[in-house]
Amino acid sequence: MSNYIETYLNETETIAKTINRDSIAKAVEVLREIKNSKGRLFVLGVGGSAGNASHAVNDFRKIAGMECYAPTDNVSELTAWTNDASWEEVFERMLKGSQLRAGDGLLILSVGGGSKTASLNLVRAMDYGKSVGAKIVSIVSRDGGHAHNVSDACVLVPVMHPDRITPHAEGWQGVVWHLIVNAMIQPNA
Repeated sequence: MSNYIETYLNETETIAKTINRDSIAKAVEVLREIKNSKGRLFVLGVGGSAGNASHAVNDFRKIAGMECYAPTDNVSELTAWTNDASWEEVFERMLKGSQLRAGDGLLILSVGGGSKTASLNLVRAMDYGKSVGAKIVSIVSRDGGHAHNVSDACVLVPVMHPDRITPHAEGWQGVVWHLIVNAMIQPNA
């Protein structure tokens, strides 16, 4: 057990030393732009990242003072769209219902960033967001997937070991969004 703990924490230290600071700064810039234009932020994630989305909304609202929503927090609407349309369309339909527009933003929290075979609901939401001129910020891992290709700012959590991609990705989502939220309120940051 002590070897595993040491390995995990060493990997965490390596991520802290190697995560791209410029991409984090770009994410702060894009999110400040959304806030300053009075845009709304929709935080999207599935699985553990859905839980992170709910927590992030609290911080962006309470600390950074942004209008912010996590569509996964509305289970009734989420399951109604899943039932009436499909799981792949659920976020796109919810964003259409919220009248997503230019000036708004999406914050994508995902392990892989979406692809043709995984997290299609996130892929469709990002494509819809782009089609209406919304900005996209993502915190993802692996190669970043679709999010890496379409985001205005993409923070990639470095892969340390194939068995620990998900725990590091989801753990670092929290580290990065907390850093961003607090950077947004610093007068000289």
